[in-house]
Amino acid sequence: MKAITYQKSSDTFSVSELPTPNLESEFDVLVKVVAVALNPVDAKINFWHGMVPNMDDQFVGGLDVSGEIIAVGSKVENWQVGDKVLYHGNMRRAHGGFAELAIQDARTLVPHPNTSPEIAASLPCAAWTAYRALVDKLHASNKESLLITGGSGGVGSFAIQIAKALGVKTIITTCSQANHAPVRELGATHTVDYRNSDVIAEVMKITQDQGVDIALDCVGGDNDKLAADVLAYEGEMVELVQVVAPDRYDNAFLKGLSFHQLSLGSGHVNGAKGMKTLVDAGNAVNALVESGDVVVPNLKVITLEEIGHALPDMRNQRTVGKIIAKLAH
Repeated sequence: MKAITYQKSSDTFSVSELPTPNLESEFDVLVKVVAVALNPVDAKINFWHGMVPNMDDQFVGGLDVSGEIIAVGSKVENWQVGDKVLYHGNMRRAHGGFAELAIQDARTLVPHPNTSPEIAASLPCAAWTAYRALVDKLHASNKESLLITGGSGGVGSFAIQIAKALGVKTIITTCSQANHAPVRELGATHTVDYRNSDVIAEVMKITQDQGVDIALDCVGGDNDKLAADVLAYEGEMVELVQVVAPDRYDNAFLKGLSFHQLSLGSGHVNGAKGMKTLVDAGNAVNALVESGDVVVPNLKVITLEEIGHALPDMRNQRTVGKIIAKLAH
């Protein structure tokens, strides 16, 4: 089969011919990949490859896959050959979606949504993360106001739409001036230019000096501190990029603030409870897409052979929108 493999010694991606992968567990399925998304985590493998045991130059990445089951393990339940599925893969496993065939634990599969393979593949990493942050961690349906740092990015653009669907009235996001109109079309009620504005002052002005009920940091850097510092009394924040550091945040104790950590892929390594978080998020986002409450903006489709060139561009932040590789029909 044709695949894009990662060579850690040279930090490069190459087109390779590999044998059909064997099922590694009784719970595994073999999937014909129809479409696979490119995500920043795929591109930044140079930072996390140490988590992969015994990695060699046949390692295939690619976490977000739309495909069809062509073989099942002996303990696979409720799935059969021919089923169309969607999943977020385990970055520690070698047989990802940047290949014609991939391996996945059946306990983390969800039924394919009633949409195209390209749109489906764009959902797991970004949209499922946004859903889990807003629903499982922040209980956003009970909140009035939200700040999203990086609303024009992958997670941020889905978070805006999900927050709107949940009934959050004030949705503030930071982004560049050029992206103000697009994020407002997705549902943001207020946009703040992070390059040319005092973001904290602007957020406090919008909220009449009360701060926001909840915040979601999709950017990292010092944006966790920014998000924490604009929280209202007993506000809550989810950090997606780095580890929360409450000792850096202003008045965290006096304001009774709460901070949450979220890593979507950790669901793979925390038993049945962890796997269920992936499945529940996937099914919920499928429903939002099928109802029209969530759409995929700026979708670009490439070939399998182009993945190796697109990933370094993504790592260097030279891409816009969501990139999907189409492998089959």
